[in-house]
Amino acid sequence: MSKAARITYAVSTVGALLGTLGAGVSQPGPGVAGVTDHVIAISRSATLRYWTVRRMRRALTPPERVRREPAVAGPRSAAGLRSAAATDVTPVAATRPEIPPAAAGAPAAGTVDRHTGQSSPGTAWASPGAVRATTGKVFFTINGADFVCSAGTVNGANRDVVVTAGHCVQDAAGVWARNWIYVPGYDQGSRPYGAFTARHMFVPSAWSARHDENHDVAMVALATVGGRHVADVVGAQNLAFDQPRGSLVYGFGYPTGGHYDGERLAYCSGLPHPDTHRLTQDQGLRCDMSEGASGGPWLARFNATTGTGVVTSVNSFKYSDDQATMYGPYFGAAVRRIYEQAQHA
Repeated sequence: MSKAARITYAVSTVGALLGTLGAGVSQPGPGVAGVTDHVIAISRSATLRYWTVRRMRRALTPPERVRREPAVAGPRSAAGLRSAAATDVTPVAATRPEIPPAAAGAPAAGTVDRHTGQSSPGTAWASPGAVRATTGKVFFTINGADFVCSAGTVNGANRDVVVTAGHCVQDAAGVWARNWIYVPGYDQGSRPYGAFTARHMFVPSAWSARHDENHDVAMVALATVGGRHVADVVGAQNLAFDQPRGSLVYGFGYPTGGHYDGERLAYCSGLPHPDTHRLTQDQGLRCDMSEGASGGPWLARFNATTGTGVVTSVNSFKYSDDQATMYGPYFGAAVRRIYEQAQHA
């Protein structure tokens, strides 16, 4: 593979999205190097009015995926990433929400090969565990076009944080998303827990400044609904940094391309491996999930019965010559910084 390897993002979008938003303010995070943030100025009610049923349905149809050359001449560096030897999990235990009655009788999820840690790539998630509520679908607008991603709620001091991919909040031109909403537990058009709008977005400056795939992560602080925080409504997963590489993970999302329709939560599981093209410090997971799955959480130490685990990465990109592997960024110092800002926003 050449150093000019082409990358396919797992978000539904077309080319480089250009333009300006007008609403909100972008600036480095106060007192924390390497964080870029964006305050949402549009009201929650205006954002919710924008997302009509028709717009949401049209956003589900993925246009051509982004394909672009990496922005460096040589292999990627591991700048901003810390050693994987330490273990640091947020101390708050994952909480399990009340599951809607429709999910109570769902069949068990697919099994994982005990020797390889691998499931069949791209399987619908059927168990009624907490992950069904703590994972959701994201809808947003950039330059007048509507797109979809995935995200997951994580524990934090303000009870308002979701994690997703950097390109699900800011494009390659540095344009921030608007009309950004998170629909936890989305299932075949239903919104069992309502919809939460973004109020403050955070990305590593390495993503904002140079679109570095090693830092394709975002944290979003959500507005409350009726005075209730998202984690109080749907629960939240733990988040971990500097974890050992190669541990069994389950990756979740709402893929909309190929044989997927974006209407149901899907997953892949397996043992991640280093970037075979040696262009990033990301880990690869055998997975055929497609665009729309971007930003969906990777859960380590996952309990398939309770649906709880520890978020250690998110769906980020695929190489155009390897559609069977989903890559996710390593959660090190840069991700810790944006998380700390988001949970206190």
